[in-house]
Amino acid sequence: MAVIVNCEKIVKRYTLKPVLEGVTCYIEDNARIGIVGINGTGKSTFLKIISGFEEMDEGQLTRRNGLTTAYLPQMPDYREHRPAWEQVLLDAPANTGEIEPYEAISALMQMGIKDADTDVATLSGGQKKRVALAAALIRPVDLLILDEPTNHLDAETVQQLEDRLKGLKGALLMVTHDRYFLDRICNTIYELDKGQLFIHSGNYALYLEEKAARLENESAQARKRSAILRRELAWIRRGAQARSTKQKARIERFETMSAMRGPEHDQQLTLESASRRLGRKIIECEALSLSLGGRTLFRDFTYTVLRDERMAIVGPNGCGKTSLLSVLTQERMPDSGSVTIGDTVKIGYFRQEFPEIPGSVRVIDYLRNIAEYVNTKDGRLSASQMLERFLFPMDVQLTPVSRLSGGERRRLYLCGILMESPNVLLLDEPTNDLDISTLEVLEGYLDDFDGAVIAVSHDRYFLDRIANRLFAFEDGRIYQYVCSFSDYLEARLQADADASSQATAGASSAPSGDAGRGKREHQRELRMTYREAQDYREIDAKLASLNASLETLDAEIDASASDYVKLTELSAQRETLLAEIASAEERWLYLTDLAERIEREGKKA
Repeated sequence: MAVIVNCEKIVKRYTLKPVLEGVTCYIEDNARIGIVGINGTGKSTFLKIISGFEEMDEGQLTRRNGLTTAYLPQMPDYREHRPAWEQVLLDAPANTGEIEPYEAISALMQMGIKDADTDVATLSGGQKKRVALAAALIRPVDLLILDEPTNHLDAETVQQLEDRLKGLKGALLMVTHDRYFLDRICNTIYELDKGQLFIHSGNYALYLEEKAARLENESAQARKRSAILRRELAWIRRGAQARSTKQKARIERFETMSAMRGPEHDQQLTLESASRRLGRKIIECEALSLSLGGRTLFRDFTYTVLRDERMAIVGPNGCGKTSLLSVLTQERMPDSGSVTIGDTVKIGYFRQEFPEIPGSVRVIDYLRNIAEYVNTKDGRLSASQMLERFLFPMDVQLTPVSRLSGGERRRLYLCGILMESPNVLLLDEPTNDLDISTLEVLEGYLDDFDGAVIAVSHDRYFLDRIANRLFAFEDGRIYQYVCSFSDYLEARLQADADASSQATAGASSAPSGDAGRGKREHQRELRMTYREAQDYREIDAKLASLNASLETLDAEIDASASDYVKLTELSAQRETLLAEIASAEERWLYLTDLAERIEREGKKA
């Protein structure tokens, strides 16, 4: 295995504190390297230095003679008007021979861009990413460098890209937050942390094991050093005279150990739920239909959002997912149908294309303009305290937003959304540009969030982690599935493969487009799980029993009006019982609604 790139003590500064501080590593010709780390640690900077798009301040970078590279930027800058095929030719890797227009058109087709003459300046973020990927992948290279390749891509395209990279010839160096992607593609993980580079052999799962062991070892060493320091300190305080060489050496050892820094573990993003009280009516959709540009995005969509909803909206780029969110928030009127939002609902809408924050505004002032304080389970937090929990230390809070990286701005925007204390969260592609550490804590936050969550995302891991109900855009309609997103995607890809196989074989026994539909129709079938069916049979009796217990308890409270101690105890029991009744009523509403939808689906069939 030959070394194609060698890095020696690379240093890069944007301020007094280096982003990269003495980074040393090498890349071999068959490497599959994934880079992880929180936003702002220099991941994209490292890629730009390796690709030659940015200069380092110190250190040495050696590339093998004749090395060919291709670089995919995190955000392709396509502001100038030109055809997509021409943009591919401009971005294609150098030193791979002359590339013909027909090759660019073919590469675009492989990435799902059917009109090679389309103006790149007018494309969506996802389509621009496809054009940039077409350029990066148009010819084999010695080193392929990808910065967030899965951002803005739909799940099926991500799956296709994953399959393509598995057969890649040459080395791969990439930054991505897609944990499935990392685990399945990479055989080495580079972790950037506080300017330092840690190298882990193996995939992402092995990296997590190694990092946990490393942190545990650092903690053990810190505890051992602390014990030695306490003993040395006790010896110093006993008044030992530093006269002999041995005594002087002991004092010097104490001073040296005291000056050593202990392990600096990653700051943890802590997001306690700060939602407002939420009533029974959340969002009710009735027969929604919407068309744009003569194309039907969805029709006859009816659904009642529940208080503890964990809903994922999925589908290919441009199918109408963001448009559906804008209809749910009543920012856009549907062609037909209605949306009713409950009086107690406070929506927090995390937008895919969030409003630009003026670069001159200080980080702390951005949050204070939203709210000075927020109430959480841990008590009242100031804007500054909230920022600290989002990994913005005081020195960063006082700096202008212009100094933040793209991921840090997105984290700040998320902080601002939650600062408003919503009780219904709409998340449009929340995983784009957020680092894995932030995503892990966001997922934990959503676990404890006391309200409804509706998420649009293509991140397979994120959707498997947070959603228990899927709404998929298919053929101008929205179908409901009760399964994991991975299971849905596997079934859909298999159905498409079966349909393609039958079409190739010239199957004529079924009308065009019906091949493979049987499996998908089965997947579309709306039904109760075993637990839901059992609860549905028992819920009426349970509610009757709880209400009977409430009547008995109320009678006992009336009879104990003069016994203060007992009255206090009974009142506490009544509060607990009322909470149980409210929970059972929510379950009854959900199960009754589900049963009615199943009945309607059965009649349609």
